[in-house]
Amino acid sequence: MNLDRYFKNNTVGGLLKNLSVTTGIIFLAIIIYFYIYLPNVTNHGKSVAVPDLTGLTMADAEKKLDKLSLELAINDSAYSESAPALSILKQFPQSGEDVKEGRVIYVSINRTTPPTLPMPNLIEGSLINAEAIIKSNELRKGRVIYEPSPFHNFVKDMRYNGKPIEAGTRIPKGATIDLVVGDGNGPADFVVGNLVGNSYETALLKLSSWNLHLGEVQIAEGQDTTGVEPFVYKQLPAKGDSVRIGSPVALWIAPKGYKEPEPKDETEN
Repeated sequence: MNLDRYFKNNTVGGLLKNLSVTTGIIFLAIIIYFYIYLPNVTNHGKSVAVPDLTGLTMADAEKKLDKLSLELAINDSAYSESAPALSILKQFPQSGEDVKEGRVIYVSINRTTPPTLPMPNLIEGSLINAEAIIKSNELRKGRVIYEPSPFHNFVKDMRYNGKPIEAGTRIPKGATIDLVVGDGNGPADFVVGNLVGNSYETALLKLSSWNLHLGEVQIAEGQDTTGVEPFVYKQLPAKGDSVRIGSPVALWIAPKGYKEPEPKDETEN
């Protein structure tokens, strides 16, 4: 076959033949590049399942990932009392996910010491309220120690490691707090505590923990408590007065910051 004659360009047939050969070569090159060369370079189609790293040390995790051609990096740290120090708590991607070789697996490790927080104030509150605060602060409730008091389940003291602790003292997260509360079997007559300056809701909680009842409630003249939190500016019996269990306590309330006017001197003109 005479190739010069076959690819002769001075005819329409020769031109079409040249175009078809050129197009075929380009198409073949595309197939080789995308389906043979590129997959080999990028490891396309090759993936591995991420192993479970939780509970492992960094050294053990690295050995496990090296066998799968995966990388390891620390993303952050947290604290768990139930896990060994410096062990892996979380990972991303999660175990079982398919990833390419060379992928970085990010992990969160367990701190060696727990974070600390200020001790919340639980004194002069109910046992139920103290338990809720302890739980919300990720602390543990220890022993409930009852002492003679007319105020049933009223928190008198809080202890850490067997010793009294003041509010604001920094303690480890997860610490166990013991509570000293009243048993409700104290003398029938006792001195009433202070309610002035407390919010109305707080005053109600105190009255309940003292085994006292809410008596008459009066709003200061000319004051509007609609849509605002009212505060107690006067109480009867007053702070320090002797009362009996079950006695009613009258409250005078107004918006925060209100001060009762001084009584007028009737001798003045």
